[in-house]
Amino acid sequence: MPGSLSLARGSRVIRPLVVRALSSRSDMPVPKNAAAPGHGKPRLLIVGGVAGGASAAARARRLSESAEIIMYEKGPYVSFANCGLPYYVGDVIKEESKLLVSSPEVFRNRFNIKVHSCAEVTAVDPKARTITVKYSDGREVEEPYDKLILSPGARAIKPPIPGIDLPGIFTLRTIPDSRKVKEWIEERSAKSAVVVGGGFIGMEMAENLVELGLKVTLVEGASQIIPPMDGDMVVPMQQAAEAAGVKVALNQMVQSFRADGGSDSIMVQTSTGNEHEGDIVILGMGVKPRTELAQSANLKIGKKGGITVDEHMRTSDPNIYAAGDAVETVDYVTGEVVVLPLAGPANRQGRISADNALMDFFEAEAADGGGAAITRPEWVGRPHPRFRGVQGTAVCGAFGVVTATTGASEKTLQRLGIDYDVVKLHPVQHVSYYPGAKPIHIKLVFAKSDGRVLGAQAVGAEGAERRIDVFAAAIQAKQTVYDLEEMELCYSPQFGAAKDPVNMAGMIASNHLRGDSPVVDWETELELVKEGANRESLLVDVREPGEFANESIPGAVNFPLSQLRDRVLELAATADGRRVHVHCGVGLRAYYAARVMRMNGIDAYNLTGGMTSYKHAKAAYDN
Repeated sequence: MPGSLSLARGSRVIRPLVVRALSSRSDMPVPKNAAAPGHGKPRLLIVGGVAGGASAAARARRLSESAEIIMYEKGPYVSFANCGLPYYVGDVIKEESKLLVSSPEVFRNRFNIKVHSCAEVTAVDPKARTITVKYSDGREVEEPYDKLILSPGARAIKPPIPGIDLPGIFTLRTIPDSRKVKEWIEERSAKSAVVVGGGFIGMEMAENLVELGLKVTLVEGASQIIPPMDGDMVVPMQQAAEAAGVKVALNQMVQSFRADGGSDSIMVQTSTGNEHEGDIVILGMGVKPRTELAQSANLKIGKKGGITVDEHMRTSDPNIYAAGDAVETVDYVTGEVVVLPLAGPANRQGRISADNALMDFFEAEAADGGGAAITRPEWVGRPHPRFRGVQGTAVCGAFGVVTATTGASEKTLQRLGIDYDVVKLHPVQHVSYYPGAKPIHIKLVFAKSDGRVLGAQAVGAEGAERRIDVFAAAIQAKQTVYDLEEMELCYSPQFGAAKDPVNMAGMIASNHLRGDSPVVDWETELELVKEGANRESLLVDVREPGEFANESIPGAVNFPLSQLRDRVLELAATADGRRVHVHCGVGLRAYYAARVMRMNGIDAYNLTGGMTSYKHAKAAYDN
């Protein structure tokens, strides 16, 4: 029970009253350290009761019935769905209880795990192998451990901006946070809101506030929303947000917050001199790892600010493991050390940390020859599970648009100097003849040398996340674009196509690498368009004359695909030995045209993704 005195082996209250708790062996003195090797019953303490910690606790029990497992959570709830908080604020999730994935009672009754909520672990002593726990009633208790797993999570970033602690300014990390936001909106009949930060949480909050009837301004310091993705791939979501009435203010860093005494609203002043007014302000400025406990234990902290762990989730202390948003890990694609606060990796890390904590304990028992054989699990001696790293697979849905990503973005590869190529395509999520077909905008980045899949992004109303999951699996398997060509995926008219968008992406990329239909990206072309008549390539639009007359790119000439074979000599003369950059609406007709041109001796390149990609790239370029 929260606030109750633990009577577990080795516990002792250290302030304000010193009490020696009962030992599991009443004739023995309470040990300062955890039990010596040979007792066969590991004492596993877990700090943090949400994603990583809860996963570790449940996994540990599934591995060992003899282990004593105790979990401590600073807040009032364990294993809650913090990813669902924006939807609780927006009344999509009606009942707060729906956010509770599990409870202390479930952990106790189903898993025989002791859970202490409202119990803050304030210090770790690795030499004594103890932690200090502060309960809500003020008691502080020292608890010994054999193995310790830290999963303290991350805290919302609140920079030292003037006025940031004003009433009406909120972060959203916990259920009590969401409750406060709802109460503020309801009690003050809020009509407007400013959301600071255009990441996943910012976009989800903006949508839910709009659904509540608030006028929303979204302030983002970068030149795009959802900064981890490439700018051209988030344009559709930004446009959808603006169509829903959201004012999107990019390239604006918040300088200060101040209360408007006349209206009880909050004024948000930015680096551009603009002021944005809201009855409530939601901060979605990212998170940073909670490392205070790790620092108190003198554990190694990495350059990115997270706890350093190896692939088995061991910290720099052999008896302490860590998992979740507080740890540093390795980017599976680039090899870069990163901190990635996502629920999926946190859950997997929690599971792996539990495996290795217990494996290490029982292997040490076996090596020392101690412990009853019956307490030693059958898995002692098997290979230790390892965490492979992260690839940033994530999805966000807002304003009727889904954006999803996995692996490395173009800008990440550019920053790291990794050589790559890119293709873009705009297929529909299922066959076009079946009702409800809607486009998916896909970007695939791959190694120029061997075609290995490095990353993918997709955006659309339906089906984007499904394709990104496939690309994510391909990245894990170190597959190439040639593998994507041959990938066998499910097909029925209402669910896909005989050539799935994943297959199509692989085919386009493979055609490029083989030289059958090489592509040029629009970011390069936009620079050439600026050069005008001095450019060293010819820009050719192969759409029909009516389409060309309706909209075209400056400097483009029109050679419709339907006329191309009859005019190929005219085109060759117009090109006069220059490269020809070909485009159409989405890239398909340009592919056909480029093949005709190349087989007639014209050095043709397909502008990947056609006019649709041009519009997205130009919008991002103009930002």
